[in-house]
Amino acid sequence: MAQSAPLWRLLQATAAAVQATRQGRSLTAQLDSVPHELRPGVQALSFQVLRQLGRATALRERLAAKIPPPAVDALLCAALALCWRDEDAPYPIHTLVNQTVEAARKQRSTQAQSGFINACLRRFMREREALVLQTNPDLQAQWNHPRWWVERLQTDHPLHWQLLLTQAQQAAPMTLRVNTRHHSVAAYQEQLQAIGLQSKPVGAQGLQLVKAVPVHQLPGFSAGHVSVQDAAAQVAAPLLMQGLDVAKPWRILDACAAPGGKTGHLLEVCPQAQVLALDVDAARCERIHQNLQRLGLPAQVKAADAGEPASWWDGVLFDAVLLDAPCTASGIVRRHPDVRWLRRPTDSAQLARTQAALLKALWPLVKPGGRLLYCTCSVFKAEGDEMVQAFLQRNTDALMRPSPGHLIPGQPPGSLPVEHNPLGEHDGFYYALLEKRLG
Repeated sequence: MAQSAPLWRLLQATAAAVQATRQGRSLTAQLDSVPHELRPGVQALSFQVLRQLGRATALRERLAAKIPPPAVDALLCAALALCWRDEDAPYPIHTLVNQTVEAARKQRSTQAQSGFINACLRRFMREREALVLQTNPDLQAQWNHPRWWVERLQTDHPLHWQLLLTQAQQAAPMTLRVNTRHHSVAAYQEQLQAIGLQSKPVGAQGLQLVKAVPVHQLPGFSAGHVSVQDAAAQVAAPLLMQGLDVAKPWRILDACAAPGGKTGHLLEVCPQAQVLALDVDAARCERIHQNLQRLGLPAQVKAADAGEPASWWDGVLFDAVLLDAPCTASGIVRRHPDVRWLRRPTDSAQLARTQAALLKALWPLVKPGGRLLYCTCSVFKAEGDEMVQAFLQRNTDALMRPSPGHLIPGQPPGSLPVEHNPLGEHDGFYYALLEKRLG
């Protein structure tokens, strides 16, 4: 991890990211405030720390009689997360310890406690094996997720909870969606290979890169020949349109559309469609516009609350509705390792109420014989199976079409539009395709 900035500066900024996460701010927002020259190094260190924060917190509890002030605790835990195991340490352990102490000395909020941090880390170096062994029975330390999160996965996915937690600790691959209006997947794969980028086909239109690269290195990216989209997210558009004549001008609603990845995919799959893309946030609507402009695809974009159709609906029923509902994002923690520490046990139930309200508001907008695809990037059943089963009980005009349900990373999913080509290393998602009965 070559950096021109001294390590102590990176550690200060990483500790600030940990402290911000503990205070409920997202890592993305925190990284935006980091000086540009430090950002790549701080992001790499922050991801590693947040993936080991459960273990680090348990170690700090054994090294300190009481919880230190927030800035001190964040710096100490960041150091413990980075050096608790030799094979994962990004720098030599002694270097990490020395530079952590230096970071403490050069910052007003931690300066007075630099001796305390030094003493804790020196003791950790002397007693590391014994201290780590003491933390092993702790669920949060063992799996680096909040205890409630681990227990919920044990309940929701008794056969796969360990797999889900293990997968969440891995770095996510970079997966591309090839715009087949320009190239076949095989032809684009050849273009990648010609510039030294290796990939493998995943799903119907995807290519998973062996090594991630900046998007400007992707052939034709600015011209809309390819997009970056996880393989699980690529399921939405073909599943919604499965069995329909994609040459027809279907009227489609993308209800929670930002940043526009699924909107663009819908129009790639069904180029004659009349798509209305909504998002409650005007700034996020601008992201939809930018994505569609890059792809050269038309859609009507509105800043509106999908749950309040009276404020935006023209009264004409939709052939198809895509509801990618707000959720805990528990299925994408490998991409956003801060999510597990930002969420609270009550969040899933609160978001489930929002999801239920959106389903209730949008279902009347689907024409008889039409369909609604409900999806979330969550692995919690309250936001997936349980939500849809409750909806089906309340709405006797709704019929469940073949749907993959919960997509579990590392497990081959069923009921997908493309059965023969697996999704590769995908995020955790939920999909249910609902059809409105005729008559």
